[in-house]
Amino acid sequence: MENPEARVVVSGRVQGVYFRASTRDVAVRCGVRGFVRNLPDGRVEAVLQGDREAVEMVVAFMREGPPGAYVEEADIEWRTAAEIRDGFLVRR
Repeated sequence: MENPEARVVVSGRVQGVYFRASTRDVAVRCGVRGFVRNLPDGRVEAVLQGDREAVEMVVAFMREGPPGAYVEEADIEWRTAAEIRDGFLVRR
């Protein structure tokens, strides 16, 4: 797949437990681009771009989350990136 991108949505106890900041830290270490944000319904969404193996490492982290988080479900959608992003952002 050219320019692989994963959209990940996790549910459970994933807000207020440093999930976004921890995801950003892992993504930056892995060289993954994109963003992570809280959703109004209590879930967290991330769009991850980069080398497939690196993206899979971030996805694996998101399936578990940081200490204090409890991930009930992680939905992953693989697609081809329509827009190539720079860096990794935490959005509100």
